[in-house]
Amino acid sequence: MTHLAVICDWPLLQLGLTQALEAQPDMRITALVTCVDEFTLEAAEVEVILLITPQSRDQVASRQVARLYRQGHAVIVISASGAQSDAVLCIKAGARGYLSRQTDSSELVSAVRAVASGSDYFGASLAGRSIPAPPPHITGRERQILQFVADGATDREIAAKLSIAENTVHTYLERLRRKSGSRRRAELTRFALENGIIGDDLLE
Repeated sequence: MTHLAVICDWPLLQLGLTQALEAQPDMRITALVTCVDEFTLEAAEVEVILLITPQSRDQVASRQVARLYRQGHAVIVISASGAQSDAVLCIKAGARGYLSRQTDSSELVSAVRAVASGSDYFGASLAGRSIPAPPPHITGRERQILQFVADGATDREIAAKLSIAENTVHTYLERLRRKSGSRRRAELTRFALENGIIGDDLLE
């Protein structure tokens, strides 16, 4: 079962999305809010967030995507903008999927399933266009590991703080090395900083 959050301030569009997604046996909407701030307050456990941006050429969307990405969420943007530059901004900010307002329900479902499985999905409106690769998706647990690494904790210390086996920490670190292309702990810390996973204050 894929648990979803929908961030949209159009009531009728909310209704349509809800009907399309909850008709699927493997999908359930657990949070339905009008803005990113409300979702933060909900603190819902979700695998995929649908962020609907009705304003054309609205760069605020990319900042919202970046905020959700830093929190460890996989985001699909449904945008009213037809500009490739807006899509690029959102993808660089961490969007795992990007769809246009012309998207039908079957493509929406395909996008959700792809992103939930760990893949990216960029709609037909971007087919054949040059778009950047999104930053790697880092899970909530992986973010915790990165924060401890940046703080100088050893593998044993991380295991004790998270109440997990040290071998499990090694597994997480290996996944992070594959995702980031970084081998050393200092490189992992730099990766976390560059992608907004940790702040400068944690390095002071």
